Amino acid sequence: MTDTTRKIIHIDLDSYFASIEQRDNPELRGKPIAVGFDGPRGVVSTASYEARRYGVHSAQAMVTAKRLCPQLIVVPSRFKVYKEVSQQIRDIFLSYTDLVEPLSLDEAFLDVTENKKSIELAVDIAKEIKQRIKDEVNLTASAGVSYCKFLAKIASDYRKPDGLCTIHPDKAQEFIDKLRIERFWGVGRKTAEKMHYIGVFTGYDLRQCSLAHLTELFGKAGLIFYNFARGIDNRKVIPNHVRKSVGCEHTFLEDIKSKSAITIELYHTVIELVERLNKANFKGRTLTLKVKFFDFAQITRSISTNHFLLSKDQILPLAKQLMREVDYTNRPIRLLGLSVSNPNANIPLVAGEPIELELEFEGYL
Repeated sequence: MTDTTRKIIHIDLDSYFASIEQRDNPELRGKPIAVGFDGPRGVVSTASYEARRYGVHSAQAMVTAKRLCPQLIVVPSRFKVYKEVSQQIRDIFLSYTDLVEPLSLDEAFLDVTENKKSIELAVDIAKEIKQRIKDEVNLTASAGVSYCKFLAKIASDYRKPDGLCTIHPDKAQEFIDKLRIERFWGVGRKTAEKMHYIGVFTGYDLRQCSLAHLTELFGKAGLIFYNFARGIDNRKVIPNHVRKSVGCEHTFLEDIKSKSAITIELYHTVIELVERLNKANFKGRTLTLKVKFFDFAQITRSISTNHFLLSKDQILPLAKQLMREVDYTNRPIRLLGLSVSNPNANIPLVAGEPIELELEFEGYL
């Protein structure tokens, strides 16, 4: 059972990158903007709420965004600034509790069950944090308050932008029962389609499914769905995450399909990966290849070894081996990516067959 006496807050900065650009450039305020690369293969990183009204959203192709919103203003990313502001906001969080778990530059969980200011109600802490973010960095944030991560995160999305929502333990089951399945954490498009196929459209529908049935359909994610439908989530707020992987990827200006072009791009990706591994001082023994085709279909292949993957000479042969397993005949490639994971040196591993990975739960399991 979940401890319903816990007090968890999820803070999510509203349209973070775009809001910083509008904050720093008054001419952009009130206008539809998208942060990202304005090129043939550009992707929207963040869209302002003015742009979202036209259907523009993050991870969307920039050409699509500009077609939906002809007056869209594209602004290049300034990651250094975004990181600096994120640290300012994190300092605000840390003035209330040391149990702060960042999920990205623009969102984090806070466990305020016991807090530095001895404030009894978590909702009062959330209000203070929202006000301080507005006063100190001139941005707005949405906050969700509940007794577990699952519900706190959903609550923070519930009244965006500049929202505040509390899900009380006594009202949690009623809230979950009415929740559309697409809003459940970990349910992406493919999983939602599978849920719909078995007649699951809401949290109530999900709660009617047996654990055995969900496990049969979704594997280990089945237990997570089973628990979420009942408001059960025992994950703790962990302030210091151990890095689990290091990777890089490249979207090409034009699709590539020749073996020579792919080999060259794979080589450059390996070189960048090695640089990132050295910079992060990361050691892992599993190499994963990510390939996205011209039609946006995506696959991954992985292989593990008994030694750490640290150098070009160790990684490049494995990357080529994984690439040989990919059939790109008549399927030009849009994106290539490589990552190294599995830093645990205590688990014996052997090289094996490449495997396909389910990515919708990446970052959860």
